[in-house]
Amino acid sequence: MSAGKYRKEHNCLNCGAHVEKHYCSSCGQPNLELKESFWGFISHSIAHYFHFDNKFFQTLTPLLTKPGQVTLDYLAGKRARYINPVSMYIFVSIVYFIVVPKASVEGDRSKHQTKLERKQIERATSKLIDTSRNGENNVVSGIAKTAINRINSNISLSEFKDLTFKEQEKAIADLKSKSKTSDFNADLLEEYNKFHIIKQDSTYTSYLNRQAKLSANEKDNWLQRTLKKRDITVNQKMVSGWTLKEEIEHYRPKQYFLLMPILAMFIMIIFRKNKKYYLDHLIFTIHGMTAYFIEEIITSPIKKHVFGLDSATSNFIGVIVFVAIVWYMYKALKLFYNRSRSATIWKMFQVVILYAITLVITEKIISETIYYFIA
Repeated sequence: MSAGKYRKEHNCLNCGAHVEKHYCSSCGQPNLELKESFWGFISHSIAHYFHFDNKFFQTLTPLLTKPGQVTLDYLAGKRARYINPVSMYIFVSIVYFIVVPKASVEGDRSKHQTKLERKQIERATSKLIDTSRNGENNVVSGIAKTAINRINSNISLSEFKDLTFKEQEKAIADLKSKSKTSDFNADLLEEYNKFHIIKQDSTYTSYLNRQAKLSANEKDNWLQRTLKKRDITVNQKMVSGWTLKEEIEHYRPKQYFLLMPILAMFIMIIFRKNKKYYLDHLIFTIHGMTAYFIEEIITSPIKKHVFGLDSATSNFIGVIVFVAIVWYMYKALKLFYNRSRSATIWKMFQVVILYAITLVITEKIISETIYYFIA
C-alpha cells in the first residue's frame, strides 16, 4: 500500500514516542510528512480504500466457503488478514437492512390485491375449463367475455378505500348484484365489506356516536371500547397503506442485534462440554449471522427483480437457500466444536428450536408494543 513520503525526524507526531523506522511502535501511526501533493493525497486515500476492500474479500471468501474456519483463525490469533467481526457485521447489516426489506415486498400494487385478482382469474379459468370439458365450446367465448368484463369493471381496493361511505354502499350493492349470477367477485366483496366497516367507524368519535344510539345491553363495555379504539387507529393506518409487517421490519435490525448474544448463549449451553469462553461463542455467532446476511443480500433482489417473488423459480431458489443455510450451519458447528455428525445434527436442532421460539416471542412483543403505542 502506498504510504507517501516518510519524515526524516524520528519523533511520532501523534504520541511523541521515538520512531525507529516508518511506524511508531507505541501507537502504530506511520511517520509521514504532513504536507503532500493533491495527487499524493488522492492516491493515498484510494490505497486505504482498496486496503479495506482487499481485507473485506479476504474475509468474505473463506467466511462463505469454509464455515467456521474464519472464527477458528481469528481466535487462534490470525487476525491481520481479516476484518474485525463486529466491524464486518455492522457494515453487512447496514447493506442488508437497506436491500432485503425492499426486495421482500411487491411493487406498485399491494400483494393482497394482486392475490385477489389472481383468484378471480383462476376461478374464471376453472369455469372455462369445466365448460370446455363438457363439450359446451359454443358458449366458452361468451363466458370468457362476461368474466373478463366483470373483473375489469370492479373498483380496485385502493379506489374503494377513497370513496365516501355512501359511495361504498353503492359499490357494494352493485357488486352483490353481480355476485348473484357468479362467484367471481366473492373475495373482492369480502374485502369491500371489511373496509366499509372501517369507514363506518372511521374515527373513535363516530364509533362513540353510534354507541350512544344503542340500548344499554347492546353497548360495548370499557374493555371493548378500549380495544375498539386501538383497532380504529390501526385500521386508519391500514387504509392509508400501513401494515404491521412493514412496521415490524423497521425493528428487525434491533431485534437481530439483541438476539445475537442470546443465540450465542444458547450455543454455549448446548455445547458446554467444549468449555469455550462466551466470547468465542459470540464471535462464532457474529460470523454466522454475517454470512446469512450476505446470502440474503445476493438472492433477495434476484428473486424479486429477475424472476418475481411469486414465481416457481423464486420458490425454488428459496428452497436452495434454506438447504444451503442448514448445510452451512452444520458444517460450521461440526468444524468449530469438533463433534460427531449425529451429535452435531442433534445439537443444531436444539439451537434452531430455541432460537425460533425466541424469535417468535420477541416478534410478538414487538407487535404488541407497536399496537400499544399506536393507540
